[in-house]
Amino acid sequence: MQLERFSSDLAVIGRLLRGMSRSGSHQERLEQFYRPQAEHYDRFRERLLGGRQELIDAITLPNQARVLELGAGTGANLTRFSADRIAASHFVLVDLCPALLAVARRRWQGHPNVTVVEADAAQFDSEARFDLVVMSYALSMMPSYQAVIANAHRLLRNGGILAAVDFYTWTEPRSSIQAQASTERWFWSTWFRHDGVTVDASRLQALIQQFPSHRLVTARQPLPWLGPFRVPYFRFLGIKTR
Repeated sequence: MQLERFSSDLAVIGRLLRGMSRSGSHQERLEQFYRPQAEHYDRFRERLLGGRQELIDAITLPNQARVLELGAGTGANLTRFSADRIAASHFVLVDLCPALLAVARRRWQGHPNVTVVEADAAQFDSEARFDLVVMSYALSMMPSYQAVIANAHRLLRNGGILAAVDFYTWTEPRSSIQAQASTERWFWSTWFRHDGVTVDASRLQALIQQFPSHRLVTARQPLPWLGPFRVPYFRFLGIKTR
């Protein structure tokens, strides 16, 4: 088991060290980056991406809820809902990367209440409106994040919830937001940029602006194979009020 985990980690780390290509469309870059690691994606990121279960646990949904995840990847986040909630709700999983969507389709085949869609999160449309929109470590990889947040807001019903968890850095401390020194901000920005992830304040600022009524928690997550390093992340629950 330990050897299997070690081999799986090496496959992912090797891809991370090579980084994401700077050429081609956004979809082409995602596919080139994730296809070699798609089968190992969830195991490694379970230890990398903190706060996802806590985010889901903080959400109360109505019966027969409609849930949309933008940047759903392999569809693993859906397993964080209770079995009763999964059975009683309808889920739409949207992502732009075919390799990750292939894993999601295998995972949720046989579940007619789960729909997997290949689409750009900024352009995805639906006649229905959703009770919940989830974005889990997705905004930091979306160049058009402002359009994505605006689209998520549009797709929510009035009173619906936007739930997001992601990496961030912040300059000045404020209520509920931990700030970091300039050296640390530079380190995380540089470290993650190599893999197509933008770590700064912009995504969190845009969420706060779009959803003035919100709950926000910031925390830190240890990183696999990086000893004492702990990356800052936020959990955000925004309510659509207009």
